[in-house]
Amino acid sequence: MQEPVSEDVARGRWMAINAVRIAGVAMVIVGILGVRGVFEYPAFAGYVLIAVGLVDVFFVPMVMARKWRSPRE
Repeated sequence: MQEPVSEDVARGRWMAINAVRIAGVAMVIVGILGVRGVFEYPAFAGYVLIAVGLVDVFFVPMVMARKWRSPRE
């Protein structure tokens, strides 16, 4: 059975999960700006950024939290 992690490790993991969420939101915003023509790159790249950003916002934090979940007693 695993030992519980220290508060510093837990805080670092919490910050990593939130950093992934913030990066996902940033990708979605940049993707939307690319699709709207504010940035000069193909619209397809904007749609890809939107899709990857949404995965980063909704699914990757759940996977990280599940991997780092505290052991059940």
